[in-house]
Amino acid sequence: MRKLLAESLTSGIKLEMIYLSDKKVLTQRTIKVLAIGESSFKAFCYLRGKQRLFKIDNILSIAVPRKKFSRGA
Repeated sequence: MRKLLAESLTSGIKLEMIYLSDKKVLTQRTIKVLAIGESSFKAFCYLRGKQRLFKIDNILSIAVPRKKFSRGA
């Protein structure tokens, strides 16, 4: 998990994560990591349209988004 966060930070790739907030609300978010700390990280959240602080322990799943392919005519 930390490896993907670090990769997003250095290369600027977006990640998709499933996150459980402290209020026990489950969300799926697309993020771009801006800084990584010991137990949390700062990222731009495309769902909310602004920078957010996330707890690493609250991430349930994180991955590089799969590319969507469209059929050509």
